[in-house]
Amino acid sequence: MGTTYHLTIPTNDPESLKKEVDQLLIEINDEVNTYLDSSFITRFNHSEEGLPLAEKFVGADMPNRHFLMNYYQARMIYEKTNGNFDPTVLPLVSYWGFGREKKEVTVKDQQKIDSLRQYVGMDKVNMDETTRFLSKTAPGVSLDFSAIAKGYGVDAICELFDRNGKTDYFVEIGGEVRTKGKSPRQQPWIVGIATPDPSAALTDLKAQVKLSGMALASSGNYRNYYEVDGLKYGHTINPKTGLPKMTNLLSTSIFAEDCMTADAYATACMVMGLEAAYELISKTDQVEGYFIFGEKDGTMAVKYTAGAKAFLLNGMK
Repeated sequence: MGTTYHLTIPTNDPESLKKEVDQLLIEINDEVNTYLDSSFITRFNHSEEGLPLAEKFVGADMPNRHFLMNYYQARMIYEKTNGNFDPTVLPLVSYWGFGREKKEVTVKDQQKIDSLRQYVGMDKVNMDETTRFLSKTAPGVSLDFSAIAKGYGVDAICELFDRNGKTDYFVEIGGEVRTKGKSPRQQPWIVGIATPDPSAALTDLKAQVKLSGMALASSGNYRNYYEVDGLKYGHTINPKTGLPKMTNLLSTSIFAEDCMTADAYATACMVMGLEAAYELISKTDQVEGYFIFGEKDGTMAVKYTAGAKAFLLNGMK
């Protein structure tokens, strides 16, 4: 996943637990990592018409289960966000230089962008539940679960711990977090929301939140971007325009019961912008949002949904 993970959990055998977690993450990577040539998702992206999935059977070890969990959840959130979360945006992400081959696009080619947009949209991908064949409408259609797979990895580890009867844990992959029970201090887990400034230290926090039995995922353009001729190009691409989305919304943090939901909604919110994102999250059940945005005078301000206030530590804003 190109990042680090951190686990806090009571155990008498940390090495065995780490091996079990590492094996699980390897299995997930084998199915959904777009940087891995042998992964199922990469082979699908390189195919002409699509790929057959393994034969369906019931059980925790169902073939392609990691891919399918990401696929079905991504499709659902695509529909709930009116296409603002779109896992078929990979051709545009690659064009703007945020894919496998990093580059800076110095001149916007609108004709090229328009030509790539024909491959974007979940209507271009279809799962035949009878034949177990995942098809696409054209060879250029690709899937990218980068905005949901880290959250899924967090959830998968949590489910592993739950099956092993663990009641207190903290799981974090690349900044996406899910917790259960209490910390070693027998207190609710405390998680920081970073200050969205590229010059800020990683320990510079805009807020701290209490997080027990919940997940938190954040998204922002303030670190992963490049600048050409005074213009900033961020890694969040609007699937409807094909252009990097740069608004006054600096970062979005989403609270949800599971991390893959929080992860996906955080990305959708960055595409939508402050007001539309706030409206969406306010109307979505069991999801809350904390938004940091820039004022015209250069200062930062925050806005959060009604339910998010309960998570804020010591009345922080």
